[in-house]
Amino acid sequence: MTCFRFLTVFCWVFVANIILDVASVEAEVKVPGFYSDHMVLQRQMPIRLRGWADPGEEITVNLATVSASTAADRNGQWKAELPAMEASSKPTTLTISGSNTITIKDILIGEVWLCSGQSNMEWSVARSANAEKEVSEANYPLIRHVKIGHNPSTVPLEDVSAKWQICSPETAGSFSACAYFMGRKLLKELDVPIGLVNSSWGGTRVEPWTPPSGFAAVPKLADIYSSVMGRTPGTDAFESTLNQHIAATESWLNSAKQAVGSEVSVTASPAFPDSLVPFQSHQDPTMLYNGMIHALVGYPIRGAIWYQGEANHREGMLYYEKKKALIGGWRELWGQGDFPFYFVQIGPYHYSSEDPKILARFWEAQEAVLKVANTGMVVINDIATKNNIHPPNKQDVGLRLANLALKNDYGMKDIVASSPRFEALKISPGQLVLTFSNTGGGLKTSDGQPASDFEIVGPGSGGFQPAIAKIVNDTVILTSTEVESPTAFRFAWNKLAEPNLRGGTGLPVGAVRAGKEPGFADNLPLNDEYSLVYDLDLSKLGTEIEYDVAVPETAGEFDRVAYLLELQAAGQNGQGVFISMDAWTTDASKLAVPTLASGAVWQTSVENLTVQSNVEGIKTGSNLKGGCLEFWPSNYGVNNSAKVSNASDSVYDFGDSANDPADGYGSMQIHNSVARQTLFAVNHWRMGAKADIGIGNSSGRAKDWTFTGNADTYSKKRLRIFVRKK
Repeated sequence: MTCFRFLTVFCWVFVANIILDVASVEAEVKVPGFYSDHMVLQRQMPIRLRGWADPGEEITVNLATVSASTAADRNGQWKAELPAMEASSKPTTLTISGSNTITIKDILIGEVWLCSGQSNMEWSVARSANAEKEVSEANYPLIRHVKIGHNPSTVPLEDVSAKWQICSPETAGSFSACAYFMGRKLLKELDVPIGLVNSSWGGTRVEPWTPPSGFAAVPKLADIYSSVMGRTPGTDAFESTLNQHIAATESWLNSAKQAVGSEVSVTASPAFPDSLVPFQSHQDPTMLYNGMIHALVGYPIRGAIWYQGEANHREGMLYYEKKKALIGGWRELWGQGDFPFYFVQIGPYHYSSEDPKILARFWEAQEAVLKVANTGMVVINDIATKNNIHPPNKQDVGLRLANLALKNDYGMKDIVASSPRFEALKISPGQLVLTFSNTGGGLKTSDGQPASDFEIVGPGSGGFQPAIAKIVNDTVILTSTEVESPTAFRFAWNKLAEPNLRGGTGLPVGAVRAGKEPGFADNLPLNDEYSLVYDLDLSKLGTEIEYDVAVPETAGEFDRVAYLLELQAAGQNGQGVFISMDAWTTDASKLAVPTLASGAVWQTSVENLTVQSNVEGIKTGSNLKGGCLEFWPSNYGVNNSAKVSNASDSVYDFGDSANDPADGYGSMQIHNSVARQTLFAVNHWRMGAKADIGIGNSSGRAKDWTFTGNADTYSKKRLRIFVRKK
């Protein structure tokens, strides 16, 4: 099977080379398939054209009153450049002559925009708001649209087949809605032909649209670049790995031949390296650049618009790195400098049970793309549909994209094209003062009510609290009776946020956060309500537990018990969980690590569970149901002999059973059985650096961190235990 795969790849490359060789000697002059009747050429830029012919064949190109001559190179490729022309709505004809003549009719000179992304860019006019009316009125023959077909490819394709269409009620329904509504606005304002090159595909990630050179220029994407190069025939990485595989296979063949007729066993043949196998999916890196963008490279454009991100929205700031790769790669290959790149920030959407802050962090990453030169972003949190990932109002999206171009590229400086942006934070006693730029005459709200979706935080505030927002011209003043000394804020920091804050022209303000958030423990009501009983540096775990503080005798009578676990791995943000519950015992000496000496053995439910955490996925809140403990020094098994609700009989979770020996593995776990979650676990403490420690469910088979042996992965780990005195 291994040899067969190797021969298959070899034959594929061999046949591909034959096809290329045949194509290079074809006598007929050819041009790319998207050079068709009704096309639009970019005004005020040299008009670059290309095609194929016999090596050395003379080619003449004529357009209106200008012409150019060239010859096909030894590979049968030719390029020609015509001088820049001014816009013209008068149809003209392009002829390319060699051994044969190609005639392309009804060509206009105007503004050309590349339109790409996933389904919200591909979304058609016929599926948008007021579709019937929009389609019936789409009589704009100076707008032309070409749709590049879905075609992933493992190698860059020099040709794509697609035909330009004139905008009419018969054709416009299939046009990209974002592109069409942008083009319509540009046509009305500029009165020049508009060409829309739509290369988009629903559900796609950003990586497949990105060329190798884009990944190469972004250090944080070195792993993707390495994977691409490793699969590209002719590269050092590919040749090295292939040669190693050939050598290993030859060695195996020699051994196998010697084993024939003997009694010597033969090992399995070397597996073909996965790193050499060509990408298979249209979601793999470079696949859509190769098949749907590469052939367009060099066709002069004014700029690009982009609507994508839903497929990458869980990646946070990594998306910023990937967008740098996309934009930089396209610009480098097009050779037009930093052409405009305008994109849409994806809208609020439910995303099922997903942590609501994941999308907020993605919005933050999208805004970070504005650090890239000559980019602009459209905010749409005012026109989104929370239960529909495809907001039908593409009219406003297209209008806002058009306004960015009109202001930045077409000299209409009086247009307020961008949403207000957060500029500065001033911390004053009891309040935060936020300054915004580009407010279009001052901030306002869409409904005349106070600005919504602001939250602030400070030491002892118990996390972010809703803020009262007062608008004063370009500033917003934030206060809260729950936050005495605020240090940070966040705005629209939820996947369902539809804030009412606007600029003077009505453009919405996007999600943002700033300031210094207190550490996890700084937000807890410890000093006011709870007294410390135990403090344990978990790096001191072992056969004997050495507490930094152990004062159970000071507890007195108490009615609540609280546990605070803080963990931090090197180079990562800290994790924390604070769990409080009604006291289930009156003996404070049995609240700590349940060693054999302590005599603490608890498998019990607890009431009025309250949980605070900064760990994604943890169910937080007050008076939660399902609190339960598993504290014992012994070994334990997966059998749910205690019949804990929702627990498994086959997986270590919140329904395990203690068993012999009494001084065994050890479990100190608090759970929420209703949420099916381990809140925290400290197991196998006698192993010290190889103890099990975790917050939330482990991603492994044992949800309660059993057998993970991961304590040494945390540079900081601290457990504190408190009581609330009666």
